[in-house]
Order: sequence, then C-alpha cells, then structure tokens
Amino acid sequence: MTQADERAYGDRVTILPNALVRRSESPAPLSGAGLNSLRAGVLGANDGIVSVAAIVVGVAGASSSQKAVLAAGVAGLVAGALSMAAGEYVSVSSQRDAERAAGVPADAQTNPWHAAFASLAAFLVGGIVPMIVVLVPWPSALIVPAVVVAVVLALVATGWLSARVGRAPARRAVLRNVVGGVLAMAVTYGVGALLGMAL
Repeated sequence: MTQADERAYGDRVTILPNALVRRSESPAPLSGAGLNSLRAGVLGANDGIVSVAAIVVGVAGASSSQKAVLAAGVAGLVAGALSMAAGEYVSVSSQRDAERAAGVPADAQTNPWHAAFASLAAFLVGGIVPMIVVLVPWPSALIVPAVVVAVVLALVATGWLSARVGRAPARRAVLRNVVGGVLAMAVTYGVGALLGMAL
C-alpha cells in the first residue's frame, strides 16, 4: 500500500466514526404516547394563555377594578384547567378504545390520564402568564397593554415550540398563534367595554 493509499484509507477510517457519532446524536423518534403528551401540553399552555388573557382583558374593558379583574382571572384559570383536563381525558379515551379495537399492543396505546394531567398542568402554566401581569400594581390604564405584551411574547414561545414538536415551519406557527391570541383579546375587550358602558 502506498503512502497516498494509506492517507486515503486513514481518511475513510476517521470519517466513518464521525458519521456514526452524528447518527447516534440524532434524537430518537417519540412514541405515540410521548407525542400525545407533548401535543396536549403545548395546546394546553396555549389555551391557558389565550383563555385567561381574554377573560382578564374583557373584564378590564368593563371595569377598572383590579380586584374584579384578578377574581375573574383566577376563576377562568381554575375552570379552564379542569375543563381542558376533562376534555382531553374523554378525547384520548376514545382514541384508546379505537386502538384496542384495532389490536394495538397495550404498551403502545395512548394513556388518557397522562394526556389529561399534561393538559391540566400546561393550562395552569400558560394561564399564570397573564395572571402574573395582573398581580403587578399597574395603573388601571396600563393593565390591558401590559397583558397584551406579555401574552404576545408567550404565544411566540408556544408557537415556536409547537412547530418544533410537529416539525413544521416556525414562522407560520408563531404568526398563527399571535394573530389568534390578539384577535381573541380584542374581541373580548370590545365586548367588555360595551357591557361596561351599558351597565
């Protein structure tokens, strides 16, 4: 073997382990149950952010009382979290029934309790974002703008995360999240303001 052949052979030897290392570093695909829990978590957080923020902004549009805004936000946070958990449990239970009927192995079936608790916790985490803003002693005129800014930033984060989980374009997911959240807050604020004037 010539010196050139040895160099070429040596290059092949060094390249092969690098390829194997790169291949081993790639993340393993998630199971159906893992993807289901991630999906429930991301959606739950997003729903918590938008739902609680919309309630808070709507009440703030109707009343300048920070106590009323805070009480409505807490009620919405608890009710929304329980509703999300119950809905996710029912939905995933139906999916598991279909998996059983199709003969899917038990260890590969989705778990409704995992999805329900993930959705519950994620909704609470997401809904706390606007609640933290409301707890700050803002002047009444700054509550709504402060909530909107915090919610937009949180929606950017959940949109990016949902894109990563679903392996979709991040820009589209973020834009969809932000537009939907801002629209929801705008509508509830308008409704609250109209009710405030009527009452």
